[in-house]
Amino acid sequence: MAKGYSLHLGLNSVDPAHYDAWSGQLRACEFDANDMHAIAKSLGYQESQVLLTKQATSQALLGALLDYSKKLVAGDILLLTYAGHGGQVDDDTGDEEDKLDETWLLYDRMVIDDELYRMYGLFKPGVRISIISDSCHSGSVNKLREQEGTTEDIGEFVSRLADIDLTRSVFEKHASTYLPLQIASAGASAAPIPAGVILLSGCKDTQVSLDGTKNGLFTEKLKKVWKNGAFKGGYGKFHQQIAAQMPMSQSPQVSKVGTVDAAFVNQKPFAVA
Repeated sequence: MAKGYSLHLGLNSVDPAHYDAWSGQLRACEFDANDMHAIAKSLGYQESQVLLTKQATSQALLGALLDYSKKLVAGDILLLTYAGHGGQVDDDTGDEEDKLDETWLLYDRMVIDDELYRMYGLFKPGVRISIISDSCHSGSVNKLREQEGTTEDIGEFVSRLADIDLTRSVFEKHASTYLPLQIASAGASAAPIPAGVILLSGCKDTQVSLDGTKNGLFTEKLKKVWKNGAFKGGYGKFHQQIAAQMPMSQSPQVSKVGTVDAAFVNQKPFAVA
């Protein structure tokens, strides 16, 4: 019998000691994490973890993924959600066409995109991984090209963008930490991934995601389409209905990595069975 596991990260700030005295204050990321946790519980997930702000460290994330990679077997599903700042740093290993690595800004440090791909590659064949990334430049949690859209406030919403000058400065000051991680994970996104991974992201690689007071804009619309579980259809329809409610400056994306079969794509999003 298939089992469901979920991990939800929501960061309303980061550690200024690591990020050049910048705390990156946001308002709704913890709400996003708790609301996605509630969805997982409503679907009967056997295990669900929530990591909020100071708890959402690189060690906590990567350690949990390693544990899940050992625990999950074919048919099981992992729902991984992230709400927080997205950024990018220069790719010093030469495996990115755009010469940039995308990052999630966790509390203690940035987690580089290839680190995540390396973790996905540890999961067994037949495991389903569903990822929600309500962060800037999250189209593939991979590559970034030129900026598109707007970083201006839209009503109560503000950007979840971490400026590239900041992330480059942080990377340079902590190069002894980041460079070995880049080297160890270089090329991970091109390596075979036995599990199936579907990513629903808050925007294109070239855009920013907006943070509100109760939810991020993407998570707000996701919840509206979800209708407390009344939504019927697969990931494609789910993405289309969310995207239809978003402004042109923020276009949610859906992408697949690894071995994703039609049954996974067409099932109700996040469903265990």
